[in-house]
Amino acid sequence: MMMVMLGVFISVALILGTANAASLGAVYTEGGMVQGEKHSVGLFRYMDVFKGIPFAAPPGRLEKPVPHPGWDGVLKATDYSKRCMQLNLLATDVVGSEDCLYLNIWVPQGRSVSTNLSVMVFIYGGGFLLGGGQGANFLNNYLYDGQEIADRGNVIVVTFNYRVGSLGFLSSGDADAPGNYGLWDQHAAISWVHRNIRNFGGNPDNITIFGESAGGASVNFQILSPKNKGLIRRAISQSGVALCPWAVNRNPRQYAEEIAKKVGCPTDSGMVACLRRTDPKTVTLAGNVNFSASASHPIVHNLVLSPVIDGDFLPGEPETLFENAADIDYIAGVNDMDGHLFATVDIPSLNNALVSTPVEDVRALSIALSESRGPDAGITTYEEYTVNWGSDPSDKVVKKTIVDMETDYIFLVPTQAALYLHSDHAKSGRTYSYLFSEPSRMPIFPLWMGADHAEDLQFVFGKPFSTPLGYFPRHRDVAKYMISYWTNFAQTGDPSKGESSVPVSWPEFASSGHQYLNINNKMNRDSVKQMLRTRLVYYWTTVFASFPAVQKS
Repeated sequence: MMMVMLGVFISVALILGTANAASLGAVYTEGGMVQGEKHSVGLFRYMDVFKGIPFAAPPGRLEKPVPHPGWDGVLKATDYSKRCMQLNLLATDVVGSEDCLYLNIWVPQGRSVSTNLSVMVFIYGGGFLLGGGQGANFLNNYLYDGQEIADRGNVIVVTFNYRVGSLGFLSSGDADAPGNYGLWDQHAAISWVHRNIRNFGGNPDNITIFGESAGGASVNFQILSPKNKGLIRRAISQSGVALCPWAVNRNPRQYAEEIAKKVGCPTDSGMVACLRRTDPKTVTLAGNVNFSASASHPIVHNLVLSPVIDGDFLPGEPETLFENAADIDYIAGVNDMDGHLFATVDIPSLNNALVSTPVEDVRALSIALSESRGPDAGITTYEEYTVNWGSDPSDKVVKKTIVDMETDYIFLVPTQAALYLHSDHAKSGRTYSYLFSEPSRMPIFPLWMGADHAEDLQFVFGKPFSTPLGYFPRHRDVAKYMISYWTNFAQTGDPSKGESSVPVSWPEFASSGHQYLNINNKMNRDSVKQMLRTRLVYYWTTVFASFPAVQKS
């Protein structure tokens, strides 16, 4: 009898708990009311989820975003919107829509409705060519689902779409179509969050933006732009900063004219008007990237649809704008083999243990990556990377050297340079550096493989928790560490202090000898290191930079 009574009591408690569960219900925003969905995520823990809230009107073609006119009644915010128009993965067709400026919000709730929570706004990567606020989807499991971060870190998570490819980054190089539409979309989303997030239980004065790859570079652009003054408190750049060689398009007019010719538009003063009239799918397809690459023509040089120095959103070269981030706390880091993804496109033998990679490929790649400073710089680069080879390097050494060279050039060295600049210009802003080195889970990769490009994302978004069968316990450890550091940082500006415990305290970058945190599943006191690849950072930023720049014809 006692057991029956206990069972009834528990059932009643659960029903009452659910009935009294905290939930926002319909929320008032500047455009009108929105109604999301509520999920239970644990005992007395719930999640209010809003998907597909417009943060701007459907954008004009090659124009800045403008405010949404609003709606009558209550908007059902329960489905992701279409991603912005972009090439499909094979670059043979177009997916998405021009009407794409929508965002998604995850709000964690306990027994009472949350208030004044820290807010984390995510910016996706994809080379400024593709991507969406929900991320890749496998069986309705979206990569950028914010629930695990929100629940485990007690923060509000926001993701959103921004224009990519031709429609997001084509620039005529003048006032007709200045470019950076995707960056303006990001700014519009951040501004919307700042104006509206209080009604969702967020603190508008504690917004952290974070992003990966082109999203990491975008985060850096957003904190450098004077347009965001007062909107952003903290920022995290994962594998991408504004100083990366692919992050700024130096010849926007030339590339715009190439697209215009492909779609049958003139290249004179009528070019932009013609491009605006042309079918957007055609214009998007014309912004295709040439994926045929080799050691002497690396893929990184083909990523040309990117932000431009427009004199408006970006009033000058990125390295001259760090004053604007002086009071913003900043984490930046890379994966230890971020360049692997790019290197395997350039030199396909890298992943094939049965095929050796010729030394000539290393020389050709050195010269190609150094093309901005000429062939003498290329030979010096080659010598710098092969100095410890000896007379007969093994195939493994040759292959690792290629991955190191692409990792350094494309990601690591620019990220270190950004950390130095942020730290040098900081007033109240703190600076933190990391290296993510959890070995890849890809079975086809060589045994010496570390963390490839984008492999950090699954851990930051808690996939080892939401899809446990695909991971080992050590992967859940990595996810727990990253979510703790990232959300503590969002709450306090110090990744070691906040609501979540961490395995080791993460010191500031400049506190004593340019320290960084090595993030993997074996974290302890030895995970705090210093002077990350200092010799090669010095080579690229000082020796290489001292060669005279080659003037392109």
